[in-house]
Amino acid sequence: MKKQKKLFLPLLIVLILGYFFIVGPILRITVKAKALVSSAKELKSVFAKNDIALLKTKMADFSNQYQNFEKTAKSAYWASFIPYVSDFKNGVEAGSYMVKAGVETVVAIEPYADLIGFKKGGVSFIEKSAEDRLQTAVLTLDKLVQKIDPIAADIEMANSKIAKINSNRYPKKLGKTVVRENVANIKDQFEGTASLFVNAKPLIKKLPEILGSTEEKTYLILYQNDKERRATGGFLTFYAVFKIKKGKMKIDRSNDIYSLDETIADHPKAPREILTYHKDVSVFNIRDSNLSPDFVESIKLFESLYQRSGARVKYDGIIAMDSEILVDMLTIFGDTKVDGVNFSAKEDKRCDCPQAIYTLFDVVDRPVNYFKENRKGILGNLMYVLFYKAIGYSPSKYWGTLMQTMYKNMEEKHILLYFVNSELQKSVEQINFAGRINDYKGDYLHINSVNFAGAKANLFVSEEIESVTKGKNREVTVNFRNPYPHSDCNLERGGLCLNATLRNWIRIYVPKGSTLDSFQGSQKKVQTYDDLGKTVFEGYLEVPTQGKATVIIKYSLPSGVSQDSLLIQKQPGVTGQKWTVKIDNKKVFEGILEKDKEIKVK
Repeated sequence: MKKQKKLFLPLLIVLILGYFFIVGPILRITVKAKALVSSAKELKSVFAKNDIALLKTKMADFSNQYQNFEKTAKSAYWASFIPYVSDFKNGVEAGSYMVKAGVETVVAIEPYADLIGFKKGGVSFIEKSAEDRLQTAVLTLDKLVQKIDPIAADIEMANSKIAKINSNRYPKKLGKTVVRENVANIKDQFEGTASLFVNAKPLIKKLPEILGSTEEKTYLILYQNDKERRATGGFLTFYAVFKIKKGKMKIDRSNDIYSLDETIADHPKAPREILTYHKDVSVFNIRDSNLSPDFVESIKLFESLYQRSGARVKYDGIIAMDSEILVDMLTIFGDTKVDGVNFSAKEDKRCDCPQAIYTLFDVVDRPVNYFKENRKGILGNLMYVLFYKAIGYSPSKYWGTLMQTMYKNMEEKHILLYFVNSELQKSVEQINFAGRINDYKGDYLHINSVNFAGAKANLFVSEEIESVTKGKNREVTVNFRNPYPHSDCNLERGGLCLNATLRNWIRIYVPKGSTLDSFQGSQKKVQTYDDLGKTVFEGYLEVPTQGKATVIIKYSLPSGVSQDSLLIQKQPGVTGQKWTVKIDNKKVFEGILEKDKEIKVK
């Protein structure tokens, strides 16, 4: 009995201490967490009401709730020597910085609330003319971005806390619930978004200047026809000279790329790649200048020819875009009529593609025995009308969707940016919006296809890529399929030649020092050389209509390359490309490659 009494007292003390230092804090933290979740849901619903005063109040309430939660959470920090508690502490502190950034953001936008669609007193933004709206947006942005530094600092601090969380210490599953992968995904998404915002800060701060807040800016708009694929996304079909000053914009000129080539009196001899793979072309044209997979390197080639042009203008930057932008804008704003022609994002059965794409080809490419007024300028006019549709609506109606869509298109390389200003150029390269072939310490793979005189066959050809790695040996298989019949390409009959045999120049960029073991399926002599800090395996194949073609490339990775991670860089302009990636008998990726993908192997 005495022995039991002696044991009971220490046990009682342990239980009391356990309650006060473990059970009690957990219960209090749980209660505060539930209240915080409820407050977060209310805050989310307030955004939909577009009321800046209400949002400011609810944000302040949420901030207070979070402070109470954090104060209670600190009661468990004494146990931070336990890894899970340490992760909890870092997560809470990261949240505190994010809440602070949220409060600072609301305070920063309050004076300009009406501009972004929130209710606020005074003259409504929507009541102004389209030009006045854009001018208001640019001049307001100039004031708004001055307050970005403290917001970015808080986000960077939050990111530093999240970075300390080690997802590998968590179990793969608890029952049927996936734990480790979910923690890793949340951490990666947060770190990616935070890093993007911090890296984009120089660009965001320069946005007013880019939009001509202080002096007029001139930009070249290059339309890349991704249905006739080229190294940086598509055949350079159309160009425009776009000027903007204090929000007032104008299209100085617009035309097809052939008219620009006609302003060059003496074209140089075509380079090796064109003489080898392009059909019946012996001179170097601007329309064929985007030969390099690296957009900046292709701009250098473009500029070497553009300097010879009698129509050359001094520009501050180049914006390249493909058909995905056009279709997305039509999806957001609806059918749009230009020069008596209706354009729509709805599917057209004649090509199983958006009606706008087929209509553009029909207007521009189909031969007729009469004069088509403004045939060459119709694409420029369409983009111009869509732009004014964008600023013609209330910001709260479409601007959020439009900005998200444009950001997605930059991520997926349907928009590529180039600036003459080195500081601006560095900032777009940091956020991967410049179409560069990246330096990478680990394993690397980029497949680049160029359609040389294969009509618009990329509209009909699908691609499936499988990469299988075992140790240092890799086998890459690329399958091309075209199930559609050949188009009527008879010009005398007025045929619209869209689908024809695809003449495909293909390059595989791999870690420098890799050695080629075999290249099956190339119809011309295979080339191996170094370019852009990579080793390149180059070949050529043709994909017939209602047919298929396959290339299989086997190579060995250099001994010095780390295989802990693999970066796959997507070719600009490509959509729907299916990938399967296997490493040492484990499938590490399967799906559509929508943007550059870094795969952590170990």
